[in-house]
Amino acid sequence: MKLYPNIIVLVITLSFLGCTSEEATTPIDEEPNDIYFPSLNGDDNWERKTVGDLGWNQNELAPLLDYLEETNSKSFIILHNGKIVVEEYFNAHDKDKVWYWASAGKTLTTALSGIAQAEQLIDIDNKVSDYLGTGWTSAALEKENLITCQHLLSMNSGLDDSLGDAVEPENLQFIADAGTRWAYHNVYRKMQDVIARASNDTFENYFNTNLKNKIGMTNSSTNRWIQLGDFNVYWSDSRSMARFGLLMYAAGKWEDTQIVPQDFLSDAMNSSQNINNSYGYLWWLNGKSSFMLPSSQSEFNEKLVPSAPDDMVAALGKNDQKIYIVPSKKLVIIRMGEAAESENFALSNFDNDLWGKINALTN
Repeated sequence: MKLYPNIIVLVITLSFLGCTSEEATTPIDEEPNDIYFPSLNGDDNWERKTVGDLGWNQNELAPLLDYLEETNSKSFIILHNGKIVVEEYFNAHDKDKVWYWASAGKTLTTALSGIAQAEQLIDIDNKVSDYLGTGWTSAALEKENLITCQHLLSMNSGLDDSLGDAVEPENLQFIADAGTRWAYHNVYRKMQDVIARASNDTFENYFNTNLKNKIGMTNSSTNRWIQLGDFNVYWSDSRSMARFGLLMYAAGKWEDTQIVPQDFLSDAMNSSQNINNSYGYLWWLNGKSSFMLPSSQSEFNEKLVPSAPDDMVAALGKNDQKIYIVPSKKLVIIRMGEAAESENFALSNFDNDLWGKINALTN
């Protein structure tokens, strides 16, 4: 079992809610072949495969599901090349009930950023003030103008992460030049404002029109963004989360329609800066030689989730909301629920233990 230093465990419990060489890239760079996509008109007939069809170890399925139930899970889905292999609900949850994505939903903002850039509404290399005007931070103008949209997506804006999660100017204060310091920060939400301003629409409307409706994330009328304090949190049924994971696995394509540009996702799902190599554009990356965690400037010289495949990319949210994408194994895996152990940011011993049980099933 992977154990983080006590100070980091404390830090991540207080945060809310996303090959080992640094040059390695994920196979998201290439679109997988023969992917199955469920109907846009509903997923009652979502095609399935069995554990036996894939030659997996049937005897390891029950221990995996028992473990998930014991660790406060509400839903768990495994897709293999788009088809459902495992779909289980626990603890009074079911396929029609919604749950929060927490910070796993940050990756929805990433996808919308790629779409808006493809529509030439934004350029992530442009400074944020090009869209929001000056004074959106408390930093001096010459420092504020260093911050680009790409810095927001990469968590290296240089703004002080110790001042809370509010994104008003008084909370957005300079601590380092943009691009020189990585720190997990709710300021990423300013990308939602950038998209809204550039599209002359609300962020939610733009999301519904350009992503949600295009991949059929509409099974529940309660799939929506909800403002909770300083956070804009997405809630959905479990299959909608799986649909988004499938879109990402398919390199941004749904059937014959390219929704999120493939080259943008290639950048988003690889190291976005050279400070925390295990972080892309709001996506977490496995297989790198080191990683950093929220609310800390410490670097850990190991892979993010040692038991998981090196090419795994992950959307991670508070209390163990998970989207795992593993191109080499043709897998998309989602987990929703309460915290598996104690309240946590997103990454915990649970990830490593869960992957041990997934490996036992799939290997």
